[in-house]
Amino acid sequence: MAEYTELASRISRALERIGTGLEQASGGAAEADAQIETLKEALEAERSANAQLEERVTALREKQEKLVSRLEDEVARLSDEADDHARQLASLRELNERLRENNTALREANAQGLGSVELINASLAEELDALRAAQMADRSELDAILAEMKPLIEGGANA
Repeated sequence: MAEYTELASRISRALERIGTGLEQASGGAAEADAQIETLKEALEAERSANAQLEERVTALREKQEKLVSRLEDEVARLSDEADDHARQLASLRELNERLRENNTALREANAQGLGSVELINASLAEELDALRAAQMADRSELDAILAEMKPLIEGGANA
């Protein structure tokens, strides 16, 4: 019977050790569950932050595309305007050159006694008008340049 008592004692101790092990294992499982829950919450927070960043990137991309489009339109407009100014200036320069040649011919004819004073005065008046028109075209071109530079200058002063 002593053997049975010893066996019962050994079985009892073994069951106690098993019980202790189970308690420790269940405590570790609870701890692991808590860590898993914490990690899930962190993952969800990161997903939310990532979604917000993607929205911001999309908004910035759209804003940049609008800005680039607006700038391209502005460059095209300014290029057309510059082409118009260049054509006006070339036309005025050509007109002035013809008027100068005409006046030179009239002065030479007058020197030979073939010219009329009224014709020379009319020609000189035309040349003055052409010079005034050229000056106004130049002023218009300068005003356009200054108007385009003003925001850049003010932006530099504010920076």
